[in-house]
Amino acid sequence: MTQKVFDIFAEICKVPRPSKHEEQISKWLQDFAATHHIECVADEAMNVIMRVPATPGYEDHEGVILQAHMDMVAEKDGNVQHDFLKDPIETYIDGEWLKAKGTTLGGDDGIGISMALAAITDPELQHPAIECLFTVDEETGLTGAMKLKDGMLQSKRLINLDSEDDGQIFIGCAGGIDTLAKMHYEPVNPSLSEAAHSIIPSLAIRLSVGGLLGGHSGDDINKGRANANQILVWFLARIWPQTELQLASINGGNLRNAIAREAEAVIAVPMAYKEQIRIEWNHFVAQMEGVFGEVEKDMRLDLETCDMPDSFIPAEKAYRLIMALCECPHGMIAMSNDMPGLVETSTNLASIKMRDGYIEVNTSQRSSKEASKHHLKWAVEQALSLACDEVTHGDGYPGWAPNPNSPLLTVVKKAYIDLFKTEPKVLAIHAGLECGLFLEKYPYLDMVSIGPQMYGVHSPQERLSIPSTERCYRWLCQTLSSL
Repeated sequence: MTQKVFDIFAEICKVPRPSKHEEQISKWLQDFAATHHIECVADEAMNVIMRVPATPGYEDHEGVILQAHMDMVAEKDGNVQHDFLKDPIETYIDGEWLKAKGTTLGGDDGIGISMALAAITDPELQHPAIECLFTVDEETGLTGAMKLKDGMLQSKRLINLDSEDDGQIFIGCAGGIDTLAKMHYEPVNPSLSEAAHSIIPSLAIRLSVGGLLGGHSGDDINKGRANANQILVWFLARIWPQTELQLASINGGNLRNAIAREAEAVIAVPMAYKEQIRIEWNHFVAQMEGVFGEVEKDMRLDLETCDMPDSFIPAEKAYRLIMALCECPHGMIAMSNDMPGLVETSTNLASIKMRDGYIEVNTSQRSSKEASKHHLKWAVEQALSLACDEVTHGDGYPGWAPNPNSPLLTVVKKAYIDLFKTEPKVLAIHAGLECGLFLEKYPYLDMVSIGPQMYGVHSPQERLSIPSTERCYRWLCQTLSSL
């Protein structure tokens, strides 16, 4: 029964679908519907809705929506050649796990789509009327959910298939907002010594941080993982007052919802500071191993000489940037008092990117409390404003308040107990789900979220449990036949 889920997922892995580039997967879904003679519509945002009628005997039962998102986080190891706009995801089986070769797997949320499609094309499964809603751009802004128009959905119950924990039902999620900052500057020539530098730099050094776990900036933020951006700026701040340092470049992280795994900076100093910087670096590496070594087993901190850069960031601006990045909070801020064990508020120093004429800093704030989310975004804004001349916030998205009295929750719980003779956990999640946005347009929706076990999502270490996927699909089918 479950093999069909993996067969469909294998086909999805052949279709490029990074966030904001869902044209091919949207068409693939529409073609799938046409092949299986399923009613299908696509809206202007490229969201796809499929509708299948109830099976005999279920015509008078209330319908249900199965929902998943099309896009995937496009992350790869630094030494991997992969074009996410063209190349298929190369998967392989490692024991009980499905993995990808050096890239994100896209189980988030390709496996959700696969389970929904397998269910609606299973001739043996009995179920009420089903709508499948597949949205675009969930990972970088929930754009598809935001652009879903009123009246597109007909059912009053929704099962979101975008969770990543075996045997757990989620009934709430955090809201989120992005804070983006830019520092504009005019590059300076290395031969021109500024007032703050009495000696022209003669030694160029590349500092790099890598081998970190990274992961989901919501689900993994409380697991003690290191942020490559943070480690890099800690060291730069540490040595700046002691050396006549100039900063040529700094880059780290990629996506706002992924903890930065890699970061790199190129600096230059007078030759007289060469030995001092090496000693400081060795001390710093030992300290970072003491702080993160138990979690980050493969952490790499490297220092090497390199060619002298053609230009530098003006010294005063560079110094203010490093200090601002040090002041910018990262990680878990508060735990929930309402749901023990749940992170309430967090922020992610996601990426630092050199652009043409400016440096861009991207961060993401999450909280299950709307006021805390906004207080945190203002704190991040104040920190980054120490250096950046432009700080903006995204539109953000609302949280999803838990409803422990949900009738749908009762059915989903019973289906799990009937199958596995044990109770599932009922939780909220410190990550963004589209459910909060659906409630804004359809306030009557009764919703839950389930999914198979995945680890390392939003990183090349992403892996999907094969046995858990089998259990989750059986659970979904049992739920549908019980509705």
